[in-house]
Amino acid sequence: MRVVLDANVLLAGFATHGLCEALVAVVLESQHLILSEHLLGEVRRHLTGKFRVPEARASEIDAFLREQAKLVEPVAVPRNACRDRDDLPVLGTALAGQVGLLVTGDQDLLTLGEHGGVPIVTPRAGYERLR
Repeated sequence: MRVVLDANVLLAGFATHGLCEALVAVVLESQHLILSEHLLGEVRRHLTGKFRVPEARASEIDAFLREQAKLVEPVAVPRNACRDRDDLPVLGTALAGQVGLLVTGDQDLLTLGEHGGVPIVTPRAGYERLR
């Protein structure tokens, strides 16, 4: 299955141990990870900023994700598709990648439940569905 992991899930998967780490591993082992430059940029910004990961390690993670994922250009999504405009490129990535699942911890996206036929689920629900 083609899957988008939102930046918050990827960050938790690389910066902490636990559910998101296991979810990232499952997706990389048996699914098709779909990302965009927008998501990669968000991951890198938060790794070096909020998580204070050294630039060299952030570059390694970025290169790894680029190697493992298929990159797509997000399609345009109407501004009223969700309550946080910053999430529009995430929805656009899922649509452009023709994914079967969008996994996020973002409540603004989770309240949608689905968009364009793409289910939007929590990391726990995503892990249960994919393992």
